[in-house]
Amino acid sequence: MNLASRLKQARKSKGYTQDALASAIGVSRGVISNIEYEKTEPQALVIRAICDVLQIDENWLTSGEGQMEINPNLEKSARLLSEIYNSAKELSEEEQDYILDMIRTFQKHRENIADAKEH
Repeated sequence: MNLASRLKQARKSKGYTQDALASAIGVSRGVISNIEYEKTEPQALVIRAICDVLQIDENWLTSGEGQMEINPNLEKSARLLSEIYNSAKELSEEEQDYILDMIRTFQKHRENIADAKEH
């Protein structure tokens, strides 16, 4: 499967017509049609816009590798981990260990509550 057929598959699976997708990303229907019929190669900016609107993985669209769908939980987790990392790198090693201990204590407490609810 090539980019053109992956785009068409993703567009249809998300319920978009060529007109609707074109409107959502600010291009003409002809741009989408030309990509799907392999008349033109899409610009990187257009590819990113398509992926944002359809919530699909850019790597999948361009190469066919990976999964079509973006896992929103994975994306949220990546942002959270980045924020944690950026905050933690400002702390001393001792402070980082203390925060990690707090997280582990919280997890243990949560598990105990869940266990108590089950019994």
